[in-house]
Amino acid sequence: MPTDIKVPSLGESVVEATVAKWYKKSGDSVVTDEPLLELETDKVTLEVPSPVTGKIEKISFKEGDTVTVGAVLGSIDETAASTQNIQSQKIETPQELKKQEEVSVVIEKDSEIKKEKKLSPSTRKIVAEKNIDLETITPHRNDGRITKKDFLNIDQSDIEVNTSKKEDRTDILDKEERIPMSRLRQTIAKRLKDAQNNAAILTTFNEVDMYDLIKTRNEHKESFEKKYGVKLGFMSFFVKACITALKDVPDVNAEIENNEVVYKNYYNIGVAVGTDQGLVVPVVKDADKKTLIEIEKEIFELGEKARSRKLNISDMQGGTFTISNGGVYGSLMSTPILNPPQSGVLGMHKIEERPIAVDGKVVIRPMMYLALSYDHRLVDGKGAVTFLVRVKESLEDPSRILLGV
Repeated sequence: MPTDIKVPSLGESVVEATVAKWYKKSGDSVVTDEPLLELETDKVTLEVPSPVTGKIEKISFKEGDTVTVGAVLGSIDETAASTQNIQSQKIETPQELKKQEEVSVVIEKDSEIKKEKKLSPSTRKIVAEKNIDLETITPHRNDGRITKKDFLNIDQSDIEVNTSKKEDRTDILDKEERIPMSRLRQTIAKRLKDAQNNAAILTTFNEVDMYDLIKTRNEHKESFEKKYGVKLGFMSFFVKACITALKDVPDVNAEIENNEVVYKNYYNIGVAVGTDQGLVVPVVKDADKKTLIEIEKEIFELGEKARSRKLNISDMQGGTFTISNGGVYGSLMSTPILNPPQSGVLGMHKIEERPIAVDGKVVIRPMMYLALSYDHRLVDGKGAVTFLVRVKESLEDPSRILLGV
């Protein structure tokens, strides 16, 4: 009896997905746990493994179809010997592929010759000179041959206008490419637009002197990587600095639910990660209870999972505040958009050397602009400015982060 390939549980509140890509086709041999297809939900993409070893007997949903949890995607025949099927699958050699291409060319040329034979010798020149679309011509002969007589009842101006329009449209189509939006991209677009429509988003800015933080990182990055197996970045320092600021300004860590304000006495920090499919935000949960080392390791692991499309729904749930680093792409300044229902998001940017005044002297320092976008319905201007000042103080004196003050 065939074994069904079913849509697995997709996580809390997620009930449907899109078939993004089939790795196998009907008749292919598979082994247990071998990836069969990729499903895309509103939040993540995930692979569906083969439940058994055998041969794919049936595929019930094609790429682009929407499926629900528990739906039968297809079936696998376990009675077929996997090894025999794999050996029996024909592997085309380069010589065979070349032969197929040659045959294809012959067929195409033969088709073109047949099409040309529908034109009488006297009409071929007219078609070439006027660039007439043969699809607009109805031959009067039974054998389908187009003769000069078939052109007599056609208005010349119509031919020129239609030809011009067709050429213009063809030229445009040659320069365009249309592909369907992925479910993840559709969700990102909807959430960003919803955030703009529902929240009173305002952004305030500050700048931070990164000199001491860069110095601290450079002094310890080699020994840190050697001991813990991950590189020491800036993000773990930013996470800790934001937690200090969130504790001082709890409104930024809260959210509006109906007519109530929900204050979160825990700190789950979302870290935006860019992937080939769009931006995803895995969450470092209970970040206030973790050390710099633990945070750095977790950020690295979540980033790797995001880029390899192995994030789980649980990896992206429960965030109370988000940090987005546009600086990795060279952004000098931006206004990040809220990740609903959160009330705040911090934008990091490119570190750039600039002249600033320090103790009455002009010096060159590595500076970064910080941007806090916040929901002005909940967070007022004083709170937003205070938040950024606290982040700035922590980053400009890394010992405060290490000591937790």
